[in-house]
Amino acid sequence: MEPYRYTIILGCIGVYMLLCVGVGIWALRRTKSAKDFFVAGRRLGILVTSIAIFSSLISGFTFVGGPGLVYRMGMSSMWMLYAGIIGGCLSAVLVGKRLRLFAELRETLSLPDAVAARYNSETTRFLTAVAILLGVVGYLAVQILAMSLVLQSLLQRSELVAAVPLEICVLAACAVLVFYCTTGGIIASVYTDLVQGLVMVVAAALVYFTARASLGGGFTAMTDAIMSDDRETMGPWGSASMLCGLSWLFLFMVGACGQPHVITKHMMFRRVGDLKWIIPISIVAGMITVLLTVPIGMLMRALVLTGAQPELASPDAAAPVFLQAFANPVLAGVVLAGLFAAIMSSADSFLNIGAAALVHDIPRAFGAGKAATKLRNARLATVAIAITAALVGLYWGDLVALLGAFGWGTFAAALVPVVAIGFNWKRATAAAANTAIIFSLVVNFGIKLFSIELPGGIDGGALALTGSLALFFVVSMLSKPRPLDADIDAVMDL
Repeated sequence: MEPYRYTIILGCIGVYMLLCVGVGIWALRRTKSAKDFFVAGRRLGILVTSIAIFSSLISGFTFVGGPGLVYRMGMSSMWMLYAGIIGGCLSAVLVGKRLRLFAELRETLSLPDAVAARYNSETTRFLTAVAILLGVVGYLAVQILAMSLVLQSLLQRSELVAAVPLEICVLAACAVLVFYCTTGGIIASVYTDLVQGLVMVVAAALVYFTARASLGGGFTAMTDAIMSDDRETMGPWGSASMLCGLSWLFLFMVGACGQPHVITKHMMFRRVGDLKWIIPISIVAGMITVLLTVPIGMLMRALVLTGAQPELASPDAAAPVFLQAFANPVLAGVVLAGLFAAIMSSADSFLNIGAAALVHDIPRAFGAGKAATKLRNARLATVAIAITAALVGLYWGDLVALLGAFGWGTFAAALVPVVAIGFNWKRATAAAANTAIIFSLVVNFGIKLFSIELPGGIDGGALALTGSLALFFVVSMLSKPRPLDADIDAVMDL
């Protein structure tokens, strides 16, 4: 089996991609309108919605960056990894119920639709759509590039071809992604998310037990080896500072309430009462998947320290080296299919919300899109955004770093005050929402653009989120709120 390692791995990935294409063809028949394309007709079941929410939270970071973070920083990373899962629960409590009710009352197709209904402001709709579109292009560029680099590496290692240009791999990755996203819209997205989520959970469980058995003594031996080199690494704060860990906890837990590719899923399930089942299913699936990151990082660090493995070229090599050295080809194929699943589950959500911002929200903010959004325009926008993101990923590396590295923080700082607080507090005003969004974009991009290092290792996104929350409360108290429409006022009282 070993001589055919990369052929088997590529076969697993090929089967997964064909499955995505099949789902796209199936979903094409169920996508008849823009409502179907953007919010699945609001008829999703509990299991599909739960796994779709969890899959959107888990991206390529969990399968590649997560093990690297554990390898480099030890337990510091736990403040980030588990905070995101807990934050998914928090977003369901603070945002899910009211967002679903807003969607039913106003037939909303997007998050900016719900924001405009809440604040009775087209300016707030526009700024929300701009923040989403900026984050989407960068986030999507990173996802497409990551998927293409992995595919290029596998093709070259398989020796099936002498050399594969990165552009060809980008084209192949985009072709599958764009096909099922344009044919079936969010319906194809959520049902591929269901498959992707199940693949990720299975891959996580298999990797957990494989990593545990790869070193005699299991996790006890790993922990002892790491602590003998640097005791603090296995402490509660790891190798980072306490302020860094707490800022990650704050940003990733509270910030989950402002991730548009996740919270828009709350507009799609059939009944509001389904939320009580969706939350625990999403959390359990997410916790199982996070198991993947910890054992790989710990195992590779322990092996390097005991001399059984050479020092890695970079922390991000932890997962690839593990798959090459310790996993049998079938397991490696399943895990790498899980990597593609994690990347594509986020990418398809970004394509959908980006298309909504481009052809639905921004035109409506200027009074030019009062007619029903055409399905054809939504599909064309999906293709345009995918092409733009692919070009950004290939040729504008600095912009990818600017947008991708701060994607979560950008969404969090811009949208948490507007959505998580504004949907629960009648005193919140449109002026406060507009101020918070503009402030968050300026601070997040300013910190990255000028390479500003904050004291104590504080995360820049956490600083932007803190500032936007403070401004949101202050401006709300100083400005006069617009009267709420009767139906929106009634929902706010629930």
